[in-house]
Amino acid sequence: MLLAGAENPALAAHTADPDTVTLVGSLQSELGCPGDWQAECVASTLSSDAGDGVWRGSFDLPAGNWEYKVAIDGDWGENYGAEGEPDGSNIALNLAEPTTVTFVYDPATHEITSDALASVGNLGLARAYWLAEDTIAWDVPADATVTLHHDADANLTLGEDGVGGGQALSLTRDPAGLDADLATRFPHLAALPVFRLDPAALPRVPSLLKGQIALSATDGDGNLLDATALQIPGVLDDLFTFDGELGVSYDDGIPTLRLWAPTARSVTLQLFTDADPATTATALPMTLDPATGVWSITGDATWDRQYYLYEVEVFTRTTGRVEHNRVTDPYSHGLAADSTRSQIVNLDDADLKPDGWETLAKPDLAAPDDIVIDELHVRDFSIGDPTVAEPLRGTFRAFTESGSAGMKHLQALNEAGLTHIHLLPTNDCASVPERRAQQQLPEGDLAQFPADSEVQQERVAAVADRDGFNWCYDPFHYTVPEGGYATDPDDVTRIREFREMVKALNDANLNLVMDVVYNHTPAAGQAQKSVLDRIVPGYYHRLNADGAVETSSCCSNTASEHAMMEKLMVDSLVTWAKEYKVDGFRFDLMGHHMKEHLLRARDTLHALTPGADGVDGERIYLYGEGWNFGEVADNARGVNATQLNMAGTGIGTFNDRIRDAIRGGGAFEDAAGIVEHQGFINGLFYDPNEVNSGSPDERDALLLAADQLRVGLAGNLADYPFVDRNGDRVTGSEVDYNGSPSGYTADPQEAINYAAAHDNETLFDINQFKAPRATSMADRVRMQNMGNSLIALGQGIPFFHAGQDLLRSKSLDRNSYNSGDWFNVLDFSYRDNGWGRGLPPEEDNADKWAVMAPLLADPALKPQRRSILAAARHLREVLRIRKSSPLFRLPTAAAIEEHLSFLNTGPSQTPGLIVMRLSDPEGAVDPTVQEQVVLFNANDQAVEFDVAEFRGQRFRLHPILAGSADPQVREATFTAATGTFSVPGRTTAVFRLPAAGRR
Repeated sequence: MLLAGAENPALAAHTADPDTVTLVGSLQSELGCPGDWQAECVASTLSSDAGDGVWRGSFDLPAGNWEYKVAIDGDWGENYGAEGEPDGSNIALNLAEPTTVTFVYDPATHEITSDALASVGNLGLARAYWLAEDTIAWDVPADATVTLHHDADANLTLGEDGVGGGQALSLTRDPAGLDADLATRFPHLAALPVFRLDPAALPRVPSLLKGQIALSATDGDGNLLDATALQIPGVLDDLFTFDGELGVSYDDGIPTLRLWAPTARSVTLQLFTDADPATTATALPMTLDPATGVWSITGDATWDRQYYLYEVEVFTRTTGRVEHNRVTDPYSHGLAADSTRSQIVNLDDADLKPDGWETLAKPDLAAPDDIVIDELHVRDFSIGDPTVAEPLRGTFRAFTESGSAGMKHLQALNEAGLTHIHLLPTNDCASVPERRAQQQLPEGDLAQFPADSEVQQERVAAVADRDGFNWCYDPFHYTVPEGGYATDPDDVTRIREFREMVKALNDANLNLVMDVVYNHTPAAGQAQKSVLDRIVPGYYHRLNADGAVETSSCCSNTASEHAMMEKLMVDSLVTWAKEYKVDGFRFDLMGHHMKEHLLRARDTLHALTPGADGVDGERIYLYGEGWNFGEVADNARGVNATQLNMAGTGIGTFNDRIRDAIRGGGAFEDAAGIVEHQGFINGLFYDPNEVNSGSPDERDALLLAADQLRVGLAGNLADYPFVDRNGDRVTGSEVDYNGSPSGYTADPQEAINYAAAHDNETLFDINQFKAPRATSMADRVRMQNMGNSLIALGQGIPFFHAGQDLLRSKSLDRNSYNSGDWFNVLDFSYRDNGWGRGLPPEEDNADKWAVMAPLLADPALKPQRRSILAAARHLREVLRIRKSSPLFRLPTAAAIEEHLSFLNTGPSQTPGLIVMRLSDPEGAVDPTVQEQVVLFNANDQAVEFDVAEFRGQRFRLHPILAGSADPQVREATFTAATGTFSVPGRTTAVFRLPAAGRR
């Protein structure tokens, strides 16, 4: 989701003088907003009328337990929580009775306060932790008397005298603290005081967990010191971890439904004969297994393909009440349109399988290092393609149109060397109306407006939440295909059509990677689109010290360190692998998961066999975003799945080091920085733009970028040795990247090398910002080609953004997740690259509009078809070169150290030139060649490079380049007498010394 930044992605700039400040939280629906956690809702905005710069707002709130923070300028990009922290924790507010509360936000400190009366303790907060059946941790004085209060009817109260109502159990402090196992599982709690229940009370624990529970701490005189509710994931894992089947399973045609809900007081199945909202349900009580917390019911054959909801009677801490929640199944395999009901469906039914499904042959894949990935969005692929039948555009089935322009494009890339299609999330998401007839379109013909107009984005934004487009990083149900990509979102159509897509891609010799988003849900608490939290409140999500849901991911963070969240993730992955034959998984914000859970997922998937499971799990490749930020940063909640931590696992992580060296700057740049910070391919030092000068500092920055690129070209290996810009022999991990090591992998398959992805500006767009304004379109194409060459010809896994070979533009949009089809256009006729479609949406781009407008208005910056075709041909050529020799796909760190080295290093190197040497004198890897030399000349001028060792040798330009569609690369030469390579400006040249060529 956030292909962004280094180890700690920067937050948006702090706004000292905001246009609007919105009170956001679980209380917004009480204030007239259509829902909770809505940054754009005007009903809960504060005002700054006092002239002191401080924002205030008074609101009438009912009794209850609420959470809140503030969002700036109607957008989640900048928000503040507890103690004024950017993207900070939610703030709890506990009201015993209806109250008028005034909220105050100070832009100078970003702190949010309220005038709600302070008291000792707060049962709306959960600052204590029930970690095991007999173990509770809470930060209170050592000599405090701690009592556990419980009430099945949720009538606990908090007054000056302490907690009232219900019953009480005394706890005993354990001076030994947490045992080693619990301290390992909960490292952020390891130092807290520990209290234990009397063994005689332990049989009552399961029933206590079904009601309201709280702790009080008093001093020796009985005075209340503190009171709080408890966080319960630890004790639920201790008592109720379940490893059996959940959701719907079939036995000889008879379905059984199972739901894990150990804190529920009752669960009733609401069974519907169809998806019609007017159809009434048959209510059927489910049966609890008290040992596992699983509720179940077995039906009969007539239930097949009927619809259902669960009605869960459960105490919910955030409301302080027992709720009756009608909710879909988190293990759903089928859904009604817009996810209103789950469907009972057997994925093994013959009519859900396309012809040839059972005997589907997978494309050959000798090793992970042979993988080349293209990242694509289902709707982008075909929604505007007139060669696809109109009813199939924007759907899974568009991939079955083998004669379409899009499929022909993918086939051409595959013939060149592309192996995997990575699809942005394709599981059920919360943000898209699934019925085509209900999807709205922007008003009028947007093409009529100028290239720098604001009108296009205004009209796109007006329907942004009601059109058919979204990246879908808001997972509603993890294990059902998205209905908006099916020709019929009701019934089982989406299941068959997803499989048809998989088969069509496999038949085209392409593997399918799913982008999976297990790190968060679109909602929590009692929100309409909350599923998990309305079944087992307070369990599935990661909570802060007050018991509020963490939101550092953007949304409600899940907690894979909780056993049943991990199980949900792994079970879902296995279903996609077995039932849909998915070939790989890309984990959104993977660093928000724990390393051990990714390893368990890997091992579980790799254990699948063709005989037992119908798939070869060993060929399933895993990779993800290893960013290190939020509440899990630096292993705070356990060893998390970050870039550095995943070394040695075989699981790939996105390499932002090579990305930033290629592009310049980073993922979060302001209007000045995005121009100033040039990169290796777009002019840093050697071709300074209008705000740069070619200074010594710029030269130093270019040489550092070149070292970072050398590490990236060597698979980003931590231990790869080479001579750096200072003339020192260093390893990859010793090259600096913003205070972190550049090299961090132990194996090349762990490096996902990329220059662009769905997040942030496209490669073409970033070059538009950074290149000198007078740069010709021909040279801009060559910049793009240089970036693509660096990705395609390096060790590791090359990763390309769809259209990166077509100069794809999003009209400078840095975050097009909700920017509609207009700004996400992908044109396989090669006539329109997407540039100049108006100023991009204000929400994420307004701060750069002043820089963008003159660029968009310049007709010279709009590429014509010939330029798009030149870029397309170039990527195919370099992929063919990669495919032509295993020396470009070395499988181990040892092989890379043995066969790959760099020339033109040290302080006297030619800036802007990287010379990579692939040596195989004995033919151990590639018997057809002794040497291959790749020269990446980013300079705007030709360079000559002498290698005395190569004098008299018979190097020849690679035959693919000798016949290249690019006349400039055909001018690259090698002079044997002097050992001199000559390479034109902005050109990548590959030379070969054939096996019989050494004299």
